[in-house]
Amino acid sequence: MKLRFLGKNSAGGDCPTLYATDRDTYLVQGWRVLANDLLMQLDVPEGHTVVEVPTELFEHLENDGLPAGEFRRLDDPIMILTPSGTYVVQGAEVTDAGALAAMSIPDYETVVEVPKTAITALLEESSGADLSRSTQPAL
Repeated sequence: MKLRFLGKNSAGGDCPTLYATDRDTYLVQGWRVLANDLLMQLDVPEGHTVVEVPTELFEHLENDGLPAGEFRRLDDPIMILTPSGTYVVQGAEVTDAGALAAMSIPDYETVVEVPKTAITALLEESSGADLSRSTQPAL
């Protein structure tokens, strides 16, 4: 799997990061979700996991040619908005040794792979709504 760095949310150190792949997917590196109350609300299939990332991480989708937009269907199984204003993203846990070796991943983070079509289906042209301030019910 070949990776193309799209962006991260801090200048130094390890932090949530977004990559595009040569498989028409995105890799989302984020904080491991360990909160049982949240995990109990999700139906996470075998081989999948969830990560938590700042909403601003997805601004880097512009670096992959996607228009600036907002997520409109956050109740899909792949993404929910937490009451604290972060996204929880579900996807296949990345096990590709080459891809993992190309990233700097601390123990408290992991990486999920999400189909590009799934992410683009969640986007819509900006309508002025500020989803980072709203809360959506968890799954």
